[in-house]
Amino acid sequence: MKEKKSNFSNSIGFVLAAAGSAVGVGNIWRFPYLCAKDGGGLFLIIYLVLVLTFGFVLLTTDIAIGRKTKQNALKAFGTLHPKWRFLGYLTFLVPALIMTYYSVIGGWITKYFCEYIISDGSALSRDSYFTSFITSKVSPIVFMLIFLALTAWIVYRGVEKGIEKFSRFIMPGLIILILAIAIFSLTLSKKDTDGTVRTGLQGLWVYLYPDFSGLTVKRFLEILLDAMSQLFFSLSVSMGIMVTYGSYVKDDVNLNKSINQIEIFDTGVAFLAGMMIIPAVFVFLGTDGMASGPSLIFISLPKVFEAMGPVGKITAIAFFLMMGFAALTSCVSVMETLVANCMEIFHKTRKQMCSMIGIYSLITAVLICLGYNALYFELPLPNGATAQLLDVMDYISNSFLMPFISFLTSILVGWVIGPKYIISEVERNGEHFGRARLYSFMIRFVVPVVMLVLFLVSTGIGNLF
Repeated sequence: MKEKKSNFSNSIGFVLAAAGSAVGVGNIWRFPYLCAKDGGGLFLIIYLVLVLTFGFVLLTTDIAIGRKTKQNALKAFGTLHPKWRFLGYLTFLVPALIMTYYSVIGGWITKYFCEYIISDGSALSRDSYFTSFITSKVSPIVFMLIFLALTAWIVYRGVEKGIEKFSRFIMPGLIILILAIAIFSLTLSKKDTDGTVRTGLQGLWVYLYPDFSGLTVKRFLEILLDAMSQLFFSLSVSMGIMVTYGSYVKDDVNLNKSINQIEIFDTGVAFLAGMMIIPAVFVFLGTDGMASGPSLIFISLPKVFEAMGPVGKITAIAFFLMMGFAALTSCVSVMETLVANCMEIFHKTRKQMCSMIGIYSLITAVLICLGYNALYFELPLPNGATAQLLDVMDYISNSFLMPFISFLTSILVGWVIGPKYIISEVERNGEHFGRARLYSFMIRFVVPVVMLVLFLVSTGIGNLF
């Protein structure tokens, strides 16, 4: 028996759910360290321009396709054009790969949150703690199970009673926590043994000031590629999620307004995350701490919390609770996309598909956990990085498939079915689409070229030029 098509109850429910998908771990740990690495305010300016152009185009395309076709990603592209059905299968691969490791990262966050609850957290500030934890054979699996079970329960409850209801509660809480910690970070100060005083406001200046020193064309292109890759992480585009969520949007919702709100929500959270993390790291670890890269959350920040003294534990608990919220909303959207697509493929109920996808997620997540011990290996990637199992899954999904899918989507929409197909859906109820001309130009001429370059760089071919 086919279940009744689910829908978001209204535009607010859709915006919060979509923003919840977009606002994930990438916003809160990846955005700040890229910003610190890539010239502070210079990265902010470039990223904002990209959000208003590329981000807007990709987000509009995915959501409009979903609502227009009323299909999940797997079938939507075939509905647009029968010969492009394969693109739906490619988009299905992205959440299938991301689901293998996202609950593992969620388990890491859960572990840190629990440790700060039951202890003073001093052990977490040791350099060896994180490595020791992820390489252990039992603990990462236990915490992954907790996180995965909560994700599956929310998806099992459905679109309106599960995802929407959860997002209405979690997203305001997430914003409040980020704001509170960001404001607190600006009040921090520390005096070194040589008498040097570093303050949170100085750290804010480091964050916001555009650093053009040593900027070359090559360096600018590197920053541009960093900002573009962050855009994929940030907006959940080109992975079928926004197509699926778009299919749940009612026809009377103002898509243009909702998309603008999602952009503002997502970019605002990323900006606040930088304001929350960079000043605090600068105060206690100086400029050296700013260069800590991907280890910022699990290695550098525990040192910051330790240096804060008694208030550090409270701050750490609030921080990892907020991180947990962000990870959960994103993981829910990834699992929902898989469940929704599989319901269409196998004609099974949500309950049955939640069980199947849950088992798949459990088995693959256990393998990812074992990738740090029993299944450990080091594999050189085409882009020059060295990876183990989690990194390989992340590379294939985010660095390889997503630019390729965006490239193909822009060709399909820009040159096969035409931009007017999307524009007419955005203007369905007579709404004014102020960026319609920008959309047409970008989807036809700019997005295909840039996405092809990104794809070539990710494969290593771009390094030959």
